[in-house]
Amino acid sequence: MKKLFLIGLVFFIITGCNEKNEEAEGQANKQLEGHWEGGIQIPNQPLSILVDFKSGEDWQGTITIPAQNVTDFSLTEIAAKEGNVSFQMPLPGQSVQFDGKLDGEQLSGTFTQNGQTFPFSLTKGEKEGKEEEGEFLSIETSTGQLYGELLLPDYEGPQPVALIIPGSGPTDRNGNSQGAGSNNSLKLLAESLADKGIASLRYDKRGAGKNMNAVTGNSEMRFEVFIDDAKQWLETLEDDKRFTNIAVIGHSQGSLVGMIAAGAETTEAFISLAGAGQTIDHVLEKQLGDSLPEDLFKESQTILGEMREGKTVPEVSQSLQGVFAPDVQPFLLSWMAYDPAEQLAELDVPTLIVNGTNDIQVPESEAQLLKKAEPEAELMLVEGMNHVLKEAPENRDENLATYTNPDLPLADGLVDGIIDFLNQHGFEQ
Repeated sequence: MKKLFLIGLVFFIITGCNEKNEEAEGQANKQLEGHWEGGIQIPNQPLSILVDFKSGEDWQGTITIPAQNVTDFSLTEIAAKEGNVSFQMPLPGQSVQFDGKLDGEQLSGTFTQNGQTFPFSLTKGEKEGKEEEGEFLSIETSTGQLYGELLLPDYEGPQPVALIIPGSGPTDRNGNSQGAGSNNSLKLLAESLADKGIASLRYDKRGAGKNMNAVTGNSEMRFEVFIDDAKQWLETLEDDKRFTNIAVIGHSQGSLVGMIAAGAETTEAFISLAGAGQTIDHVLEKQLGDSLPEDLFKESQTILGEMREGKTVPEVSQSLQGVFAPDVQPFLLSWMAYDPAEQLAELDVPTLIVNGTNDIQVPESEAQLLKKAEPEAELMLVEGMNHVLKEAPENRDENLATYTNPDLPLADGLVDGIIDFLNQHGFEQ
């Protein structure tokens, strides 16, 4: 009996403690759940952040960094125990960790990125309800819905429409990349087309904007995913009775995506904006040669040499992880498999090739390669235009400064040239 009594006593103590622990844990969860605002105290440039937590079977959370054009980026490895809170931002090739202490409606601690550490502090508050303006269409994919914003001209009746495809990286429908500020180049283009009577559909890349969570893991991601997305959008526009002729306008990486996705069955015109004329490994080699110190450039050449033979490279310097992280290399290999010159030569629709004379990422020589591959295509070189479709100086630093200035208009002559081309091919109202 004594033995049974002791067992029962031990059982009571254990279950009683568990109940207290669960109650304390539940209270902590209640404190953490919700909307938090504050910043990371980076010297000379405090970075405002907004974080949202939602409890359930597993914690869910998102972070927004307005200055870096990061919106509702999904957090991982969220843990909350005894007032200690930790979570990660799963950026490719980087270690981004938050470790903090919860004290009522204050959450503060340490932000660590690639070995650098800074304090952060958040205060719990109410999330402002922000209704997304504009009309959105959607398509269903294996990783969830993708959304695209439709901008219509101010008149009734069937309208010509352009599918605007953004460039590389986590780029949103406005032409802005996470961490790189805003230039709104593609938004300005869509608005200019609407003013001229042409509708447009532009969409966020996977991992950006409204399509933030429709992400395929780095190791599984392939270039064909982007092509399939564009094809689905074209089919959606083709089935929409509001639209007549369809043009595909692809910017940078989107040029290659667009020329593969487009076809005579869905597309009446194709426009390449700052698109490469050779495979991405050659474009990368030129870009890296212009920006890297000699030792890192030599390493990048070695990596590219291996990849040209279809191999991946497991050991990559930290400074090159953003481009050549081992789990990103399979995607790069799938991208390298497509030669823009060959793809354009196979595309049987009227084509306009556009490039700026001051594009420091994709020089006008790339446009000349596309023109050589498809002699019947029209070539338009816009004087002084850079990669984000703005007028910019040749000086690299001054040129890059325009990448974060949404108030600059599109380069003179760009929209007029596009409209003239489209009107020549049946888009005029």
